[in-house]
Amino acid sequence: MRLVVDTNVFVSAAIKANSLPFFVVRWIVRNGGLFKSAATERELLQVLDRPALAAITVPSFREGVGNLLAAAEAVIIVERIAACRDPKDDKFLELAVSGRADLIVTGDADLLALSPFRDIPIVTPRCFHSGRRTVAGVPSNTRDQYGQI
Repeated sequence: MRLVVDTNVFVSAAIKANSLPFFVVRWIVRNGGLFKSAATERELLQVLDRPALAAITVPSFREGVGNLLAAAEAVIIVERIAACRDPKDDKFLELAVSGRADLIVTGDADLLALSPFRDIPIVTPRCFHSGRRTVAGVPSNTRDQYGQI
């Protein structure tokens, strides 16, 4: 599965172990498929380095994210997109479209409101974890196709 994961999912996973965002990150560690762009990687690392967040994050999580990003597939952005209510979120749409992602996972209402975006479902960590990789009637791939989470 080719995935784009919003920064807020990683931040939520960093703050609370055994949360739904944490299970999304763990699934990616086990199964791979994460896409990154220069912009999404830069944002994630900058956010995780904020002193307030660093103080409440287990150091091994930060190291794990570094390893995850090292293994992620780098995608060259070939199309600029201005579709989201929050322009800072357009980078995730650009990454998904340029990389031909299967799915975007986010907790951000501005991105979720666009689902599906160019036939790419945008789902919450809860939907991803439950295997419901669909929103508002968008055809879903089955849980068996991607394995258990």
